[in-house]
Amino acid sequence: MNFLYQIGIHLFILLMRTASLFNQKIKKGIQGRNNWTKSLDDIPENANVIWFHCASLGEFDQGLPVMTALKQNTPNAFILVTFFSPSGIDHYQKREHPVDKALYLPFDTKRNARTFLKKANPTLAIFVKYEFWPNFISECARAKASIISISTLLRNKQIYFKWYGGFFKHALKKIDYFFVQNQQSKELLESIGVNQVEISGDTRYDKVIQHKNSSTSKDSVLSQFAVEGPILIAGSSWEVEEKIIKKYLESNTNTKVIIAPHNVSSNNIERIQSLLDCPSVRYTKYEEYQGNRVLILDTIGHLTSAYQYADYALIGGGFSGNLHNILEPAVYGLPVFFGPRHQKFPEAQSFIDAGIGFVIENAEELSEKLNVLGDKVELKQKIEGFIKNQSGATDKIVSHPFLTNN
Repeated sequence: MNFLYQIGIHLFILLMRTASLFNQKIKKGIQGRNNWTKSLDDIPENANVIWFHCASLGEFDQGLPVMTALKQNTPNAFILVTFFSPSGIDHYQKREHPVDKALYLPFDTKRNARTFLKKANPTLAIFVKYEFWPNFISECARAKASIISISTLLRNKQIYFKWYGGFFKHALKKIDYFFVQNQQSKELLESIGVNQVEISGDTRYDKVIQHKNSSTSKDSVLSQFAVEGPILIAGSSWEVEEKIIKKYLESNTNTKVIIAPHNVSSNNIERIQSLLDCPSVRYTKYEEYQGNRVLILDTIGHLTSAYQYADYALIGGGFSGNLHNILEPAVYGLPVFFGPRHQKFPEAQSFIDAGIGFVIENAEELSEKLNVLGDKVELKQKIEGFIKNQSGATDKIVSHPFLTNN
C-alpha cells in the first residue's frame, strides 16, 4: 500500500497541475507552492519551531487559541503554519495571531516531506482537526519531532477505519497524542489500537469567546442599520438561503436583514440585489439609513463582529453539507437556523439537543420556529451559557503533561 500511495500522490499532483489550467483557485495553490524551500531559509538558526498544519482558514481558527497560548507560555517559540487551501493563506492575516511564518504545505511526497522537516526542524508538529499526510507524519517521527492532533474530528466512513485502510491507520499510530472533540472520535481511534487520546472538546469555542471579548469597537454602519429591529443575519449565505430570505421578508414586513454572502464578488452581490423584492444597500455604499430593509456585507472580515447587531441567525451551507460556523453567532446569544444537511458537524446536533439550534427547510419553517422561540432575554442567556460551558479545550491541551513535559 505504501508503494501505491507514493504513486498515487504523484498522480494527484499531475491532476492538480492539469486542473489548474481551468480552475483559478487550484492554479493559485500550485503557484503558491513554487520555491517553497526558499521561504523556509529565513527561519532563525536554532529556533524552537512549533509547526501547525491547517487545511484551510476554518482549521486555522481552531488552531489559533492553541498557537496563542503556546506563544505566551514559550515566548521564544517560532510559530510556523502551513495551509493546503488558498483560503488560509489569503485570509489568516485578518486575524490577530502569533504566526511567524505561513506557507502552503508542499505536496506529500517523500522528498518534499524530508526536505521540509530538515529545513523547518520543528520540535513539535500539530495537525488540526482531520487532515493527516502520511509522508509528513512519517518524516516527523523519523526526525524525532513530537506529533499531536488537536480538535480532532473523525467519522467511521473515513479510510482509517476501513479494512483496506491499513497504510493510513499506520500513519495515525505514529501520532503521539490526540486531543479529540467527542466520544465518537475517541472510540474510533481506540478501535484501531490508538489509545493516547483525550476528549478535550473543540477549541473554536475558546476562539469565539476570545474574539467577543477583544471586539470592543462599534461599527457605525451596522449600529445605525440595527437601531430598529428585529434583525435577521444570514452568515456565509448561498443562493438557497438567499431565496429563503426573499420569501421570509415578504411575510415578515417588520424584519430587517443583514446578508453576508459566502461569495462577495460584485456579480454575486448584484444577483442578490436583483433577487430581492425590497430595497437593499451594500455596506461599502452605505451613507445613512434610508429605509432599506436589507444591508449586504460586500466585504471580508466584518461578519464575525456583525453578529452582535442581530437578533437571530441563518447560517449558510446547511443545504449542501458544508455548514459554516454556527459558534460565531451563538457567542452573542443568537439562536441559529440552518439547513438539514449538518451531519458532518457535531456542534450542530449539540445545538439542536440544547434547544438553541434549529433545522429549517424553507421560509415558512423559519417563520414558524422564530415565532415560538419564547422570551428573548432568557434564550440569549441560555445560549451564552451553553457556549461558555463548552469552552476550555485550549487549557486542557496546553496544560496536558504531554506538552508541559516536552
